[in-house]
Amino acid sequence: MNAEEVKARLVEGLPDCEVTVEFDGYYFNIVAVGEVFQGLRKVQRQQKVLGVLHDLITSGEIHAVKEVQTYTPDEKP
Repeated sequence: MNAEEVKARLVEGLPDCEVTVEFDGYYFNIVAVGEVFQGLRKVQRQQKVLGVLHDLITSGEIHAVKEVQTYTPDEKP
């Protein structure tokens, strides 16, 4: 599983989100920006992202996600 495959899965599972995925050969780092995160606490936002990847994580296709950063468009850094 590479960064582009993970990004494609997230873009499909999180419509209207801007997604960036980096992979250092071991860990994935994910940044997602979208209205879907409006009104959600940080942990709820992370659960939404990781929920899209759940089957890949449990199957071992994704070994480790190091960081998940989520923002609404207004919060975007």
